[in-house]
Amino acid sequence: MISRVIAALSAAAVLVTAACAAPPAPPPPSGASLPAYAETLQPELERLARDMLVTGLVAQVRSPDLGDWTTAIGTRTFRGTEPVRAEDHIRIGSVTKTWTGTVVLQLVDEGALRLEDPVATYRPDVPNGQNITIEQLLTMRSGLGNYTTSIELSRTMDTAPATVFSPDELIAIGLAMPPQFPPGAGFYYSNTNTALLGRIVEQVTGNPLETEIQGRILNPLGMTGSSFPARTSALLPDPHPQGYTYGTNVETAESNVLSPEKQEAARDGTLAPLDVTNTNPSWAWAAGAGISTTDDLARYVEALVGGGLLSPALQEARLNSIQPIDPAAPDGPGYGLALARFGPFYGHTGELPGFNTFAGYDPERRTTVVVWTSLAPSPDGRDPAAEMARTIIGELYGTGS
Repeated sequence: MISRVIAALSAAAVLVTAACAAPPAPPPPSGASLPAYAETLQPELERLARDMLVTGLVAQVRSPDLGDWTTAIGTRTFRGTEPVRAEDHIRIGSVTKTWTGTVVLQLVDEGALRLEDPVATYRPDVPNGQNITIEQLLTMRSGLGNYTTSIELSRTMDTAPATVFSPDELIAIGLAMPPQFPPGAGFYYSNTNTALLGRIVEQVTGNPLETEIQGRILNPLGMTGSSFPARTSALLPDPHPQGYTYGTNVETAESNVLSPEKQEAARDGTLAPLDVTNTNPSWAWAAGAGISTTDDLARYVEALVGGGLLSPALQEARLNSIQPIDPAAPDGPGYGLALARFGPFYGHTGELPGFNTFAGYDPERRTTVVVWTSLAPSPDGRDPAAEMARTIIGELYGTGS
């Protein structure tokens, strides 16, 4: 579930320091040449896909020095024959947080919001909201509980996947939980923060969040394959892979690692994965309901990190806002104004049942890495896209996997 995205960030932070075995990608067109790194990475990604039981994946690298490369491995359906493609639509999970956060920062640029504004100015229902700022919501330092850790929510998602949740219903679940710490006293990744930001955007602009994301981000960047769906929609536009997971939401509430018995059954083919493609993503809303494609994600993360969506001053402040998640590990993953950092890469990971995404950009080397998988998490609890991104960047930067 997207509440566990920091586990993926932690794995990605070291990027630089057989039942559903995925078939290999087709060879490049006659006469086309592959970058040197691709010859090493292709079989390694195929091995990882088999090891993590990934049904389908796409990985893309953009680098002016090393060369561009896109590979698609696997099929759109479990044990199917139709291959995944780079143009497929996928659910991007918590990468959506950067969309919501960017809209908030654009409103700051326009003077409609201030980072130091108390949340109580907009949401009097937030406990201790007079001492929680917009900035602390963006940086995950409010201390507010995380609604996606609710067992009741997980049970509803398992038993009634078509349920349409309202943002205020989700927020109420989070606000009823005990705070983790006083505002600003630590880091705690909570989707309640982003749901509040989404509702504040709607309050300030008078428009639905999907309208603001479309008009402020997707349209200006030409992201024609991307969307932030209305809460009532569970559709994933064609073409798309099916999204799979081996454990229910209740089973993976505390840990994504399934029991040894289930892991063995998945590997020997006696346990088929659950198809969760059409689970209504309203439960994720501002924190994780976005839809995109490989090329769109690459274009987006380059603008997210390289600039063009915010004023130069606020863009610089956003990059400089990142602090270590664990103060005792200054070289570990960092988080700031709805933006993560892992090694030299800035961007975000995204995980929700059925899909895992990594989108990162290194502004120094102007290198972009995007990976998505149509299975998440793996039965042993790994985040497949983060694992593959780790391997890709290790090869690109000569640090190994």
